[in-house]
Amino acid sequence: MILGMVTHLRQVALHVEDMNRAVAFYRDIVGLDFIARFDPPGLAFFDIGGTRLLLEAGAPSSLLYLGVDDVVRMMERLRQAGVTIDSEPHVIHVDETGQFGPPGEAEEMSFFRDSENNLVGLAGRRTVAP
Repeated sequence: MILGMVTHLRQVALHVEDMNRAVAFYRDIVGLDFIARFDPPGLAFFDIGGTRLLLEAGAPSSLLYLGVDDVVRMMERLRQAGVTIDSEPHVIHVDETGQFGPPGEAEEMSFFRDSENNLVGLAGRRTVAP
């Protein structure tokens, strides 16, 4: 391994206005695994498959893409919970050559607003009819 080489995404931070509301949203509605909360200084951590999500009032806005097995099913779950949907599930790219995964699968995305009005993406892959 080359010294200093990036090996993985360690953490993503999202800005929050109301920590209690944001923790409840990501834990109870999105279904992420809650790790810890520290007050003060006002930080909450969740696990997303080995990458930490940090919620913090002082964090800048960012765009978080959550990988899911079924974009349509997850979006329906969020809709049933009253979450604001910005963009319905749609195919972004059909990976004919297998550059990002198995050849012929489609990259599908959808976007919603979290409890703090951050835009969050859902991303997944699915097979498409020839």
